[in-house]
Amino acid sequence: MTKQAISSLSILLVFLFHFIATSAQPAAAPTQPADAPTQPANPPAQPANPPVQPAKAPTPAQPAQVPVQKGPIDVTKILEKAHGYSVFVRLLKSTGVAKQLYGQLNNSNIGFTIFAPTDSAFSNLKPGTINSLSDLQKTQLIQFHILNTVVILSNFQTLSNPVPTEAGDVSAGAFPLNITTAGNQVNISTGLVNTTLGGTVYSDDQLTIYQVTKVLLPLDIFSPKAKKVAAAPTPTLSKPKTTKEDAPVSPSGAAKVDEAAAVSLSRHGMLESIGVAVVAFFVMKGI
Repeated sequence: MTKQAISSLSILLVFLFHFIATSAQPAAAPTQPADAPTQPANPPAQPANPPVQPAKAPTPAQPAQVPVQKGPIDVTKILEKAHGYSVFVRLLKSTGVAKQLYGQLNNSNIGFTIFAPTDSAFSNLKPGTINSLSDLQKTQLIQFHILNTVVILSNFQTLSNPVPTEAGDVSAGAFPLNITTAGNQVNISTGLVNTTLGGTVYSDDQLTIYQVTKVLLPLDIFSPKAKKVAAAPTPTLSKPKTTKEDAPVSPSGAAKVDEAAAVSLSRHGMLESIGVAVVAFFVMKGI
């Protein structure tokens, strides 16, 4: 092989080696942009105060335990369906109040509001409290739980105290029932018992029944002395002490005085007559 051939082969080998070395290197990564997009320095400012939430709507009244009845309205049947009012139902029937309510509710436009004590309310009374009452007092006790008008929850604040009940005339102070409200709460006071109105047992255009957890005890029955306000005694003039000189003379005493005076005058007159007669006698003798 000639020198010229060897030189050409060497150049070829160098070229091949350079080509192989260049091909073995990975391709260059794409050029990154010079500058990434500029991020905002600060996030958008939050509002100082969150938007005002609308006021909550008032809580709707709880639905009545017993749905509106079809046909004649019977208070005892409504309470029996509600359960837990067996003592009150028994007293309504035994006193005849249930029958009266049935007649008026179904034969007139008269409406009623009833405060129905639960069985537990009666069990919290002292033993014998109800049995010790007369028939009249039991009737008045039940009537004391009844108003002769329909009062829905929102109208209790319009009532004027004392509130009249079926038990009697409040003007005499016999059966005072005071009802006050504080927000959605209705407070009832009898002078002996304070309680709050419970849930609605039943409600329609003529009858509303509310639950109470205490028996409403009227003053006239359970504390008749407490209902009578002690009246101030009428001022009277004190009688002066009498002495013998100031003591009035009784009619009999006056008669005795007059009689003695008459006797004295009579004797005095007789003496005068005798004296005149003697003088006249001596005068005549002298003549």
